[in-house]
Amino acid sequence: MDIGEDQYESLGSNASMAQNAIAGAFAGIGEHCLMYPIDAYKTRVQVLHKATAVTLRNTWRGVYSVVMGAGPAHALHFATFEYCRARFATSTHDLVASGAAGACATFAHDALMTPFDVVKQRMQLASYRSVRECARKIYAAEGWAAFYISLPTTLSMSVPFQSLQFAMYDYASSLLNPSNTYDPKSHMMAGALAGAVASSITTPLDVIKTLLQTRGNATDPRIRHCSGFWEGAKLIAERHGATGFFRGFKPRVLTHMPSTAISWSVYEYFKWFLSTYQPAATATTATTTAVSSST
Repeated sequence: MDIGEDQYESLGSNASMAQNAIAGAFAGIGEHCLMYPIDAYKTRVQVLHKATAVTLRNTWRGVYSVVMGAGPAHALHFATFEYCRARFATSTHDLVASGAAGACATFAHDALMTPFDVVKQRMQLASYRSVRECARKIYAAEGWAAFYISLPTTLSMSVPFQSLQFAMYDYASSLLNPSNTYDPKSHMMAGALAGAVASSITTPLDVIKTLLQTRGNATDPRIRHCSGFWEGAKLIAERHGATGFFRGFKPRVLTHMPSTAISWSVYEYFKWFLSTYQPAATATTATTTAVSSST
């Protein structure tokens, strides 16, 4: 095993917060941007009110909001996860520690990302010239509360989703890559499995979250004034029954399988990439010190 692989194995606990944050930022941007068209379709399927049809022209509308939020939010997400897992774990693949660390990371991520997600979904459903214009109109019409009304529901969905995802990823990795070395194929397969399981279980919560985040675009008074999780759930049940909570199930799973695979693959790559330069940097520093001392 070369020094890069050996260093990679311990990077999760020994890497700096900056390294984890940089890897996480690239992972978040890659994940959201590459799967954005399917996410836009999922949003239109989930809303209860009439939305604009999907066209090639508006497929990418709102993506800049994701780019602006996903980088810093995922940087905070993965850095928090690695820090908490290192503190909680008692073994290399401690599923309970991974799940708990994923929950902690989710609180940090969602607090930062939710307003950007609101703007993104509003732009997916209606025409705005820019992210700034959309945010300004939301604030003018509904106030600051509009950016965070879905946060409790988002957390109620994201905490189990991320806990399941991180635990499932660790479990799948322990089977596919027991040596814990850099292996793109196993990272991608474990990520896809984690995304499929977590997204399937949490779809009903995602439907409620979408209703709350897009209520300002609705003309229906009940939807427009829906005030929270339980009222949203009641409204969905009344109009569509139990099947209403699985609106957008297929595009959601089809989004999260590849997006989670991409996210983990990009994250693990940058962890490996950053780790390969640590030994060289250390060797250079040691050589310089030795030369200075002899001089």
